[in-house]
Amino acid sequence: MFTGLIEEVGKVVKINMGSSSGTIEIQAKKVLKDSKIGDSIAVNGVCLTATKINGNVFTADVMAETFRRSSLGSLSSGSYVNLERAMNADGRFGGHIVSGHIDGTGNVIDIQVEENAIWYTISASSDLLKYIVEKGSVALDGISLTVAYVDSECFKVSIIPHTKAETILQYKKRGDIINIECDVIGKYVEKLLGYKDNSTSCNSTSKKSNITMEFLAEHGF
Repeated sequence: MFTGLIEEVGKVVKINMGSSSGTIEIQAKKVLKDSKIGDSIAVNGVCLTATKINGNVFTADVMAETFRRSSLGSLSSGSYVNLERAMNADGRFGGHIVSGHIDGTGNVIDIQVEENAIWYTISASSDLLKYIVEKGSVALDGISLTVAYVDSECFKVSIIPHTKAETILQYKKRGDIINIECDVIGKYVEKLLGYKDNSTSCNSTSKKSNITMEFLAEHGF
């Protein structure tokens, strides 16, 4: 689990792509302190496992599904990325619950400065926007942020100069892709409210029971 508080900005050294998956090598410093092979590191909000650590560079495998769901496929050598280690059990929880499982991507469609605040407007699909609520939490490229506005086509966040300077938001421009992870609580609530137990699974061939509440009442139960 992560908190959405970025520890440092790293740099992509190399991406080795196969047909649909590959590996990524990232230069870092702070997040590699006390890290070991098998540890989780969020890269632009995507939870990856360090499979190799060589000095100040770590390597991680990236599955095809990860490339499909996130913006990692748009990175290249020299790209800057947000980095955060998985949270220690005794750590201070300063952001919100971030799983590192990206729901999808959006696009930066506007950037405006208002005194000491910078407003970022993000367009996203309705499948993502339904989970985004005003004053709720959202992770953008792994950064824990508060939603300041949302409608049927986009949402806005307002950040302070420190957040911009300490993350890759300083490099973002209009039209750029950004990873979005919605607050997990909304997804669980939706699942529970719409849940129907048909006692079947993907590979099940069992038939749905014909026993209903009316049947039981009719027979004296």
